[in-house]
Amino acid sequence: MSDYDDLMAFTRDTMALQQVSGRLGWDQETMMPRGAAPQRAEEMAAMESVLHARRTAPQVGDWLGKIDAESLDDVGRANLREIRRTYERTMKVPATLAARIARVTSEAQGIWAEARAADDVAAFLPTLSEVIMLKREEGQALAAGGDVYDAMLQDYEPGATGAELQAMFNEMRPVLSDLRAAVRDAEAPPRLEGSFDEGAQMKLTRQLAKAFGYDMSHGRVDKAVHPFSSGSGLDVRITTRTNPADPFNCFYSTIHEVGHAAYEQNIDRAHLLTPLGRGVSMGVHESQSRIYENQIGRSRAFTGWLFAQMRQAFGEFGIADADAFYGAVNRVNDGYIRTEADELQYNLHVMLRFDLERALMQGDLLVSELEGAWNDRFEADFGYAVDKPSHGVLQDVHWSVGLFGYFPTYSLGNVYAGCLNTAMQAALPDLDAALAQGDTSPATAWLRESVQKYGGLMQPKETIESASAQKISAAPLLGYLKGKFGGLYGLPSGG
Repeated sequence: MSDYDDLMAFTRDTMALQQVSGRLGWDQETMMPRGAAPQRAEEMAAMESVLHARRTAPQVGDWLGKIDAESLDDVGRANLREIRRTYERTMKVPATLAARIARVTSEAQGIWAEARAADDVAAFLPTLSEVIMLKREEGQALAAGGDVYDAMLQDYEPGATGAELQAMFNEMRPVLSDLRAAVRDAEAPPRLEGSFDEGAQMKLTRQLAKAFGYDMSHGRVDKAVHPFSSGSGLDVRITTRTNPADPFNCFYSTIHEVGHAAYEQNIDRAHLLTPLGRGVSMGVHESQSRIYENQIGRSRAFTGWLFAQMRQAFGEFGIADADAFYGAVNRVNDGYIRTEADELQYNLHVMLRFDLERALMQGDLLVSELEGAWNDRFEADFGYAVDKPSHGVLQDVHWSVGLFGYFPTYSLGNVYAGCLNTAMQAALPDLDAALAQGDTSPATAWLRESVQKYGGLMQPKETIESASAQKISAAPLLGYLKGKFGGLYGLPSGG
């Protein structure tokens, strides 16, 4: 075997162990007994120690030094690029620190969940302070004298910088705020009201998952507090949640997570258990979940079909016709929760978190000041006060598990989705006719062939620019939002 073959064989075993570690996380969120949390933290720390040792094994460095990238094909060079990036980053972080982060964040997840349920910020802040201290230490090791937040971003969006994201968000925020103000002054579409059986919700949500191409022979749908997708390749699982008063939360959480899962399921099987056999970045990942959920799932054509399915599942539910249902699905509502926010307001939630976590990592904001800073910023952006911590600083799991640098990829994914949507609509002029029949296959096939099958073969920006045949810009997303909500709310010139 060649040095490259030896490296890839070693890497496949590492990737397989990483999948096992991910399954432990899935179990912790869905089925693990609450009392098992301390033991699970030790298990996660042990797995991280094993993975860290493999990623920094001396033979990996030897192979990387021996292999001539020019002797490899495009796939080989891309694998080598990703293995080298992981090796160099992991070498900068001491194994003891990596294991401690894994242990503390596993424990923190349960502490956060209990604090959130009790609306008790004080119960969580000491743990959050420890997580931030450890993550800042990790970021400093990775940055090697550079910007700590930029170093942390690389785990989620390679090539991105905080300054670039800040500039993009500064462009987006005033447009979104002005459009939101105009919508709030206009007559709103009808609101969905009533009680919707949770068992019937889960039955329809599985139908929706299949309608969007989710392969249930390689996946499953479970319930969790915070919907998520887990795994890659042949085992990709999703979760959703139900609320008797809000079936849209269940349906669109499912469609969103199917977007993530379909990306993983549709990557070329030749890349299975290699660095290319997973989504290239969280921004690109989010572009798939958001375009599935919004541009496809909340379109006028698809909601017409969903209206008929809901009538079959629940009978008459107070919405007169498909047009009124389209308005109800896309209604701009006051609310506190990011994951439940409409398309128009969603990015404002993300920008709030981006600014706060960047300040935390840079030492410009103390943990003791976080709740007050959150509440002040929320009231300034949304015009009303946070009523309780579970609707504010305690609502998201991300900080408890150390995912600093993750939040901005949600908005970056929306920007990417805007670019992809313009290209998809141009390529599929008859798409609405298919969506009106509940057939998403033209759209999902286009995304599979344009984005998903490549996995990590290309870099994130290259992946999106190649698929959309345009430079990445917030303009397509902002134009789409102006047109959609301008039309829904009868605003002059589409908003």
